[in-house]
Amino acid sequence: MALVAQFLPLPNRTALGARWKALEAQADAAFFLSWTWVGAWLASYDVRPELLAVTDEAGADVALALVGHAMMPRLLGRTATLSLNQSGDGQADRPYVEYNGLLAARGREAEAATAAIAALGRRRDWRALRLSGIAPDSPLLDMPCWTKRRVDASPVYQVDLDGVRGAAGDYLSLLSANTRSQIRRAIKDHGGGLPHVARAGANEVTPWLAEMAALNSGRHADNAWDDPAFRGFVTTIVEQGRASGAVDLLRFTDASGVVGLLVNFVHRGQALNYQSAFADPRTGKDKPGLLCHAAAVDHYAARGLALYSLLAGKDRYKQSLSTCQESLEWWVIERFSPRLAAEAALRYILKRPASA
Repeated sequence: MALVAQFLPLPNRTALGARWKALEAQADAAFFLSWTWVGAWLASYDVRPELLAVTDEAGADVALALVGHAMMPRLLGRTATLSLNQSGDGQADRPYVEYNGLLAARGREAEAATAAIAALGRRRDWRALRLSGIAPDSPLLDMPCWTKRRVDASPVYQVDLDGVRGAAGDYLSLLSANTRSQIRRAIKDHGGGLPHVARAGANEVTPWLAEMAALNSGRHADNAWDDPAFRGFVTTIVEQGRASGAVDLLRFTDASGVVGLLVNFVHRGQALNYQSAFADPRTGKDKPGLLCHAAAVDHYAARGLALYSLLAGKDRYKQSLSTCQESLEWWVIERFSPRLAAEAALRYILKRPASA
């Protein structure tokens, strides 16, 4: 029998958490579809997305997702927009979902996507659908539409930890000569070795996150760490994920003090670097960020993990530290409307990028 997909009011977090975790145990889902991530997001922001539930003939969950509905700004005015596992509110979506999609039972991903696409197609209250941070081959991109626009694509730079172990733990030997030189020079500035790595216990979470906030304060415009709600989200996800081992808060030090801190997700044999904060360079050629990531690579290689991911981003340092990569994409799927057609024509005339 065909699967049934429907949109439901969001249950309370206790009920939703039990339902989500039960399906998660049957899925090969990314960390960003885990209850650790989803539960922390819902607990940290005043958002009320709908629940998209795909069930079988017995009423058992085959796939779940959250769908936000918002009137989002466009070139020619606001447009009714659905957002997969996001709210549509810029502040509430600052946690920045990646590896997005449906939380689907193992082996049933394709049929669940087909049912979800049909349910989305039956809704008449939207003109645009945002699919943020999805894999390039996501089956959700097969949705019938007037037009699809890829608004961004980003590399995901990674370190193959099996390769590090295969090099007898000599991670630097896998990097370019220039990156090796930068890290080795920084190692000399820090006493001749990589920083010591410590994992936060229950009593360290609050002071270490306060230290991260202080180190990040004023670093750049529109800094997420200047947003109290975002800091609350990071605190929540670290507190909820630390005990289970799903989230690491790491602090890197040497004889002269703190070098940096990282918030990493640990999921299915991979470590994913989500947030960072680094001390000021001690010399003109000091690279505290490169040192901390190099120490994290050694730390996770020794723990037997398979991959250290720097997540999506086009930063040069990520490319320099990587030994492999994949990619994620951001899409907007649109239905026809005269206003969106006029906007498309205007974009063509003005040669405005899809992301504008």
